[in-house]
Amino acid sequence: MDFALPAALRERLAELDAFVDEEIRPLQEQDDNQRFFDHRREFARTDFEAGGTPRPEWEALLDEMLTRADRAGWLRYGLPEEAGGRGGSNLDMAVIREHLAAKGLGLHNDLQNESSVVGNFPVVHMFLAAGTPQQREEFIEDIITRRKRVAFGLTEPDHGSDATWLETSAVPDGGDWIINGAKRFNSGLHSATHDVIFARTSGNPGQARGITAFLVPTDAPGFSVDFHWWTFNMPTDHAEVSLRDVRVPGSAVLGEVGEGLRLAQIFVHENRIRQAASGVGAAQYCIDRSVAYARERISFGQPLAARQAIQWPLVELQTEAELVRTLVRKTAWEMDRVDHAEISDRVSMCNYRANRLVCEAADRAMQVHGGLGYTRHTPFEHIYRHHRRYRITEGSEEIQMRKVAAYLFGFAGPGRDRAAR
Repeated sequence: MDFALPAALRERLAELDAFVDEEIRPLQEQDDNQRFFDHRREFARTDFEAGGTPRPEWEALLDEMLTRADRAGWLRYGLPEEAGGRGGSNLDMAVIREHLAAKGLGLHNDLQNESSVVGNFPVVHMFLAAGTPQQREEFIEDIITRRKRVAFGLTEPDHGSDATWLETSAVPDGGDWIINGAKRFNSGLHSATHDVIFARTSGNPGQARGITAFLVPTDAPGFSVDFHWWTFNMPTDHAEVSLRDVRVPGSAVLGEVGEGLRLAQIFVHENRIRQAASGVGAAQYCIDRSVAYARERISFGQPLAARQAIQWPLVELQTEAELVRTLVRKTAWEMDRVDHAEISDRVSMCNYRANRLVCEAADRAMQVHGGLGYTRHTPFEHIYRHHRRYRITEGSEEIQMRKVAAYLFGFAGPGRDRAAR
């Protein structure tokens, strides 16, 4: 078995580094844009008078970064040629996302906003997989170029990971659909033009089938963004949404009627493997910074690096990073070769272990750096706050482990029929 990265991928990483150094880093350093990344970052980014949502000047900077990345041919790297992309594989994207996160905080790959020079397009993948020709024509290019912004509305006030029990409903009415319900932590609603709303159209609570995805304009009568939740990681774009007799045409259905949760799996698989790869990269950054600091920091006449109390926790983290990195890359490689449903359990393994790893690495980095590590002048609190979110969202640790158990014991996945026999 050859575990070396393909030569072409190594060349891409070098080209990407050159682009970041030539185009993105100077943009970050001009006009005091560094305020969005140094100790002022949370306050520079957050419009506290507008519900805690992102400041326009922060999003304008991100938009300029994305424009430059698209012009240079990087933003669509992981998208197929039909979307103007370069057809980057899941393995490519896992390695690249880890590589970018390992560089630390920066405009090239912002954690809190989930923007990156190589893009972050789970909704585009949904349209590519299930959109009609008209929907793909109307939305894909506009999503990539930010002329349209499509949010993802699955979680509800009384239902999070138990999505099959969601209470939002849609009923047919003369060729249209009437939607009633509520969504919580509906990300992106401060600027979204449309929201993918998942609603039950048939079946009973608890059944996976019978839930449909609808493309709902955010300016539709009856669609209301009630407020934004202030979170551990600010600024926030996580809205509380209510829908009261919202009418959409039959053409608003995304994918097949009753098969919305299959579509949602495309979204979460794309997010989970990306988050896992980014988590490994951010964890490695925390480990590397801690090792470097421990070698230079002198206490009681010796560098911290000479003490086992400092060494061993970092050894444990480095070992875990190597293990999780290998699992993430192997799983991404498999995602390029088999139906994602066959390896959904391994995607879950990658996600929950990587998110746990980076939180532990950020916490340890704070400890190694002592009082300095507790300040906002070091990046570790920001890394921790961002990745702590992912131990809950996109499926909590417990839900990820539940998925692994279902595959392991034959309650779901490829082993289900064998277990039944």
